[in-house]
Amino acid sequence: MKVKQSILVLVVGLLATTGLYACPVCERNQPKLLKGVVHGAGPDSQWDYLIIGIVAIIVVLTLFFSVKWLVKPGEKQGNHIKRTVLNES
Repeated sequence: MKVKQSILVLVVGLLATTGLYACPVCERNQPKLLKGVVHGAGPDSQWDYLIIGIVAIIVVLTLFFSVKWLVKPGEKQGNHIKRTVLNES
């Protein structure tokens, strides 16, 4: 049973990633940095790379702090607003 699950996960993973690569036409039209990675038109200017970089940093920071505060929340005061919900139950 474990072998079947492993094979199924492998097959689904391989099939899911094949659509992620760019087709030959898109690959030819992409800049050197993005060749073979994305579909469609490439960035119009250098500002696009800057915008994508800033957004990527924001996403990584958001993910980091979300996981951090989910795993170890820092609210320990007895009068914190979450206590009103927890104490009413």
